[in-house]
Amino acid sequence: MDIASLSTALSTTQLQNDVGVLMLGKQLDTVEVMGDSMIKMMEQSVNPHLGANIDISI
Repeated sequence: MDIASLSTALSTTQLQNDVGVLMLGKQLDTVEVMGDSMIKMMEQSVNPHLGANIDISI
């Protein structure tokens, strides 16, 4: 194996690792947002009567 092909292979591997780390970071952000949404839904379930009825008069 020559130096050029070895360098290309290492560069490709590094790029794949960088992309994997970035994707994992995005996934962690998504899970955090979903967790916050779950907490908000659980807090609202403590008061289930809130938002269940709408009073409209014309």
